[in-house]
Amino acid sequence: MTRALHLALATLRPRRPVPGQHVLDPSVTRLRVRPGDLDLYRHVNNGVYLQMMDVARSNYLADLGATQLLAARGWYPVVAASTMTYRRSLTLGQRFEITTRVLGWDPRVVFLEQVFTRGGQHVARGWVAGRFLSRDGGRVPAPDVVAVLEHAPASSPELPAEVAAWAAAVDVAHR
Repeated sequence: MTRALHLALATLRPRRPVPGQHVLDPSVTRLRVRPGDLDLYRHVNNGVYLQMMDVARSNYLADLGATQLLAARGWYPVVAASTMTYRRSLTLGQRFEITTRVLGWDPRVVFLEQVFTRGGQHVARGWVAGRFLSRDGGRVPAPDVVAVLEHAPASSPELPAEVAAWAAAVDVAHR
């Protein structure tokens, strides 16, 4: 199965919500490296990591029970910016985990960290600045999305300094 099909299934047939899951709780997605994930060097292609992160973010929303809440409002997530760092390779057949967690938000953007681990070892890490759009073409303020998912308004934790510096460098909040 290609990762695009994997994403479609994770989005259209989400896994069951995790009782008591909150916006700031981590979500874990377990995957295995498949032949289609590999490049000519026989390790996971850098672009495939981003596709795997898409699947993990869909699972994060499913864990919150957010899929139906967002769909009912006509809201959907998009990536505004992302960055990756790699420490180790993933190769054919290896099992690994992606831990997705929200680091914080501002009036427009939600900031997430997605960490790849294999056997307890750090493999890669991505930061994602995500937005929510509405089917009518408008942008949905991040605090509004969090309030719906938490069933009450919530304050953002302070972003880690390195994430705040990255967000300022890519100027994601002003696009």
